[in-house]
Amino acid sequence: MKAKKFDSAFDKGKDISRVLDVSKTRRPLQEQKRVNVDFPVWMIDSLDKEAGRLGVTRQSIIKVWLAERLEQAAPKNLP
Repeated sequence: MKAKKFDSAFDKGKDISRVLDVSKTRRPLQEQKRVNVDFPVWMIDSLDKEAGRLGVTRQSIIKVWLAERLEQAAPKNLP
C-alpha cells in the first residue's frame, strides 16, 4: 500500500492494522534486560510483605520503587 492510500485510510478511521508488519516492533527505552541483585534476607522479607499488602509481585514493587527513585533523581532521563 502506498503512503497516500495508507494516510487516507487512516484519516478516514479505517482499520489499517492488516497492512502493518508489527513482527519486529519495539518500544524505545522499554526493552528488558535481566539483572541479578543480591539482597539481605530482611530486605526480601520486607519487600514480600509490602508486595503482598499491595497485591503485586516482588519484582513489580522493586521496579516501581526504582523507577520512582530514578525519576526523582533525573526526571529528564526517563520516557
